[in-house]
Amino acid sequence: MRCELLPEHPDFCRLSSVNGALLDLRYVGAHNFVGRDLYGTLDCAWLHKEAAAALQRAVDTLAHAHPDLRLLVLDALRPHRVQELLWQHLAGTPLQMYVADPVRGSIHSFGMAVDVTLVDIAGREVDMGSHFDEFSERSHPDMEPPLLASGQLLPQHIVHREILRKVMFGAGFQGIHSEWWHFNLGSMETIRQTYVRID
Repeated sequence: MRCELLPEHPDFCRLSSVNGALLDLRYVGAHNFVGRDLYGTLDCAWLHKEAAAALQRAVDTLAHAHPDLRLLVLDALRPHRVQELLWQHLAGTPLQMYVADPVRGSIHSFGMAVDVTLVDIAGREVDMGSHFDEFSERSHPDMEPPLLASGQLLPQHIVHREILRKVMFGAGFQGIHSEWWHFNLGSMETIRQTYVRID
């Protein structure tokens, strides 16, 4: 289904419907690893209604457990046509491993994945030890123990990441091994087989 038809589809919700979530979609504008606006006139501030409900649970849990912190959404629904641009941008480089192959499809393109971080009460991003879309081992949850031992990550970085994971996992999301900011809702294979992909 084309992204332009999202307002007519009953299975999708606007991100603005998630009360308490802050938005800074990084593929709008040039503040991303490609260095240019990838969404243009596309309205990508959407999630599948199941992911939106789960994100609301995460926002509410965070507000209760850590009233000095809020969730900032960095990316949500990402049309398949944009996923293809990301894949092409990194083609032929080792960094391509950080982008889902469009042949299989990104879970973002089904509205069932979200990229999030924490911000403090003043709206400043919390130090997570690496930036969003920093394609390095410092971004890998799997690498946290050795990087902590070597001093490349600090204890405070792990504390912040654990806060984020706890609220997201508690809401039903799952993480991935290479990006602390990325969370899927549900089985990737089930989503690819049964949910509507947005192009």
